[in-house]
Amino acid sequence: MALKIRLTRQGAKKRPFYRVVVAEASSPRDGRYLERLGIYNPMLPKDNDQRVTLNAERIQYWIGHGAQATDRVASLMAAAGLGEKPARHNPEKAKPKAKAQERLREQAEAKQAAEDAAAEAAAAPVEEAPVEEVVAEEAVTEEVVAEEAVEVEEKAEG
Repeated sequence: MALKIRLTRQGAKKRPFYRVVVAEASSPRDGRYLERLGIYNPMLPKDNDQRVTLNAERIQYWIGHGAQATDRVASLMAAAGLGEKPARHNPEKAKPKAKAQERLREQAEAKQAAEDAAAEAAAAPVEEAPVEEVVAEEAVTEEVVAEEAVEVEEKAEG
């Protein structure tokens, strides 16, 4: 007989409150239960003391007898200081698929290649061009700019 500490829904339509109960795992959600351990009223504000009311002594008794709390009840118990919320793991189906993993791998390789190239460029000695060549290159650049300016003026006039 597997026991669960879980919620059963009570209340009117669109105005729910829940009983925290211990029941057999095979019984229906709102069906027969062994004992009522507390209440949970989500309609009350979070800072209200009556939002969650738990009988800690009886909960510990049933846990000692093998009852397992559902995820929601475990979080309510953790908030009340009666235990720790179990760590949830990321399921396999949430992992990226094959194409996305390949894309990520290619991006990582490209990033690594760029970092390697930057490291080589930083490590290589910087060759300085002679001053005469730099002056000559600047003169050629100025001539090209001047020719382009003349062409633009001719097109504007024509």
